[in-house]
Parts: sequence; C-alpha cells; structure tokens
Amino acid sequence: MKATQAEIAALQTARTQTLKEIAKRFPEYGNLINPPPPNAGDIQKQLADDEALLSFYFGRSDSFVWVLRRDGPAQLSRIKMTLGDLNAKVTKLREALEPKAAMISDIPPFDVKLANELYDALLRGVEPSWKPAKNLIVVTNGALGLLPLSLLPTGPAEIRIDDEPLFASYRDVPWLARTHAITMVPSASALQTLRKLPPGKASRQDLIAFGDPYFSKEQAEAAKGEKTVQLADASGTTRGGALNDAAVRNSTVVDNADLAMLPRLPDTADELKSIALALQADPSKVLNLGKDANEAMVKKMDLSGFKIVAFATHGLVPGELDGLTQPALALSAPSLSGSEGDGLLTMEEILSLKLDADWVVLSACNTGAAAGAGAEAASGLGRAFFYAGTRALLVTNWSVHSQSAKDLVTDLFKRQADDRKLTRGEALRQSMMALMDGKGYTDAAGKTEFAYAHPLFWAPYTIIGDGGRR
Repeated sequence: MKATQAEIAALQTARTQTLKEIAKRFPEYGNLINPPPPNAGDIQKQLADDEALLSFYFGRSDSFVWVLRRDGPAQLSRIKMTLGDLNAKVTKLREALEPKAAMISDIPPFDVKLANELYDALLRGVEPSWKPAKNLIVVTNGALGLLPLSLLPTGPAEIRIDDEPLFASYRDVPWLARTHAITMVPSASALQTLRKLPPGKASRQDLIAFGDPYFSKEQAEAAKGEKTVQLADASGTTRGGALNDAAVRNSTVVDNADLAMLPRLPDTADELKSIALALQADPSKVLNLGKDANEAMVKKMDLSGFKIVAFATHGLVPGELDGLTQPALALSAPSLSGSEGDGLLTMEEILSLKLDADWVVLSACNTGAAAGAGAEAASGLGRAFFYAGTRALLVTNWSVHSQSAKDLVTDLFKRQADDRKLTRGEALRQSMMALMDGKGYTDAAGKTEFAYAHPLFWAPYTIIGDGGRR
C-alpha cells in the first residue's frame, strides 16, 4: 500500500512539473489544458445579451449549477443529484441512442419520461435565469458531456408505439432544442480565450475536406470498381458497414489491430460532396478523397485559408493501433498514397497545424462517444485543433445513420451560407428541427418509411467551442 501511495505521489509531482513546463514553453496551450480560475465578471463581458452560460459541477455528494448572464448577478443553485446518479441516468438514456439494433424497427424508444426528470433536476429550478436567453453555453463534468441538453424535454410527453410513419410522435415532444440553441465549451476560461480571437481573414475559401481514406490495398482495389454515387441516390444505410438500412454506424476497431484492419467509410465521400455543393464549391477542387486523404496532403496545405476544415474518418486513441501513443485521425495508408508518414495525423501533428477556421468538422469517427475511444479522442484532438486555430468543433456523440447525418450537416452549412448573420449554434438548432419535422427516410417511390424525429437521428451532433459567432 505504501509503495502504491508513493508511486501516486511521484506521478502527481511529475504531472505538476509537466504542466509548469508546458505553461512556460507553450503558454497558450497551457492555458487551454490547465486554465486559470475564471473571473465571473470577465466571463459576463464575453456574453451577448441573448446568451446564458450554465456551468455544472457534479460531485460524489453535492452538485451545483452556476448561471451567468451579461447583466445581473451570477446565480448558484444546488442540484439534488450526485455524480453517480447522473452517470446512471445518462447511461440509461443513451441505450436508445446507441442501440444494438439490426433493423430500424429494433431501435428502442427514447425514455422521454426519464429525460424530462433530468431536465427538472438540472434546469427547472433556475429557469428564470437562463430561459429568456436563446443561446445556452454549457460547461460540465461527468457524463452530462455525453448527452446533449438539446434532447431534454421541457415538459411531459408520451410516445406512441404504433406511429405511422415510425417515430412520428417524437415530433410532439417539447424538446429544449425547440426553443434554445446549445453549445459546449471545455471551460469558462476556454470561452474567454475563444471570444478574444480576431475574426477570420475575409479572403478565406469556404471548405477543404478529407474523407473516405483507404487503409488497405483491398479497399483501394474495391474502390476502382465502384461507380460514382449520385447524391440523390445516396444510401440510407449507416457508416462503417451497415446491416440493412437500419444498423447504426459503429467505428470501434479491434485493439492492437494495424491500420489495414480499419473499416473503410465510403459514404463519407458522399456527405462531403453534399457539403461542398451546399457551399457552391467545386467538389473536385475542395475534396481530398481516397488516396488523397493522406497525412502528407494535410501537412503540405495552407489550411489557414479555409473557413471549414472537415475530416471524415476514424478517431483513434492510444493503444488502439500498435505503437499509437496519442489520439489521432486515421488517413490513407502511405503505401497506397505514395506519401511519407504513418497514415496517422496525431495530436502532436495537429498542434503544429496553422488554422484560421470557423469550423473543424470531425465526422464519422464518433468523436463524442461515451466511455473509451470517442471521448478520449474528442478531448485530445479537440484541444489540439483549438490550439491550432479553430473557433469551433462539430463532433458526434454517438454512431449515426448515414442519410440523416448527410442531410443534417449539409443543411447546417447551407443555412450559414444563405444567412451571413446566422450563428453556428442557431444554424445547428434549425437544422436539427428541420430534420425532425421533415419527410424522413423515403423509399424509391417517395413514401416515408420512418421519420427522423427519434433523437438518435437529429441530436447526435454537438458544437464544442464558440457557437455564438460566424
């Protein structure tokens, strides 16, 4: 026992020393990963009149929420929920969001009663402080970071099991997303840092994207025989090898596998093409797909010249591939792309990039997933991209249905392209509601097979960072 305690003390000392060294050599990154305590008054000055910051803290015995508005005193309230209670409720709610379902009809109902109870516990008591705001900025610890507040109902609701089309009654639920745009920030200090960034250069182009990399010779050979997928005919399946039209994409890979064992994500190419067309960009000029989605291509480009930088590939964590010691994005194997490198864009390499981006999109890698790979990848990669120069990240909280994901993300960027004043957070909120209330998934004859109103379809994406500016 004494030996273990001594080892823990030594590790704590080493960590403290490492943080001091980082702060000395890389002060901006040091502030990002180990920010100084924020001053409430300084944070309030960074908020717009229609914004509220909600900072949650969940402990083993006591939990609290702070609410800050630009004008007025900060409000602190106790939450009658422990960290363990929160984790249990979020785990239960996520069962319907990452189901082991082979068919759409197998997706379990989302527990709207439990979700409403969570809303009551977290937000009901402080409604007078935050509800007049239209944009909520959330800081939290624990499992709440894995469940978007957007999908909490603000009142009671009932779901019918005999919906026609399937999932249609979810449209009647009073989701918080109906009235409020929600973004996440790693800390109040991080929001302060992001808000002080200068506006992006006006000369930037709209988009540069990397997706559908080839991880093995077999994948590259198979791609040669594929015909180009027309956007209107894009599959309704899920990414990463769907089981029928219904299976939900899962990007988890076998531990200690090598790069060639990663599954290809061919439908990500279609999503990126859709985004390019929504922005009226030439896909042949802004998309780097297949062999071109490689490490050398990313490093040699001047990425500071783009408003949106998109990566549609797997996010990996240390140990997931042999020799991988830090979070990384998987790109095409060097043997296939004829380029240098190891096929991995690591956190260290991301730190050396120079960005001036309004968005970095991390699509298809389930970067916001629960315990394990997704959460760790999002944390490490997200901090690296913020340091490199992005104002916001768009990440997924669970595996998503391909067609609905393409529709949502495409609509999001089209809305921003059409309305120069639309903020990132509001653009995402409007796109989620449009997907929920829209026609849903249709067959070849145009008949709706199921609605996209189940939160599995419309709520997977989260903005991390500054959602209040272009």
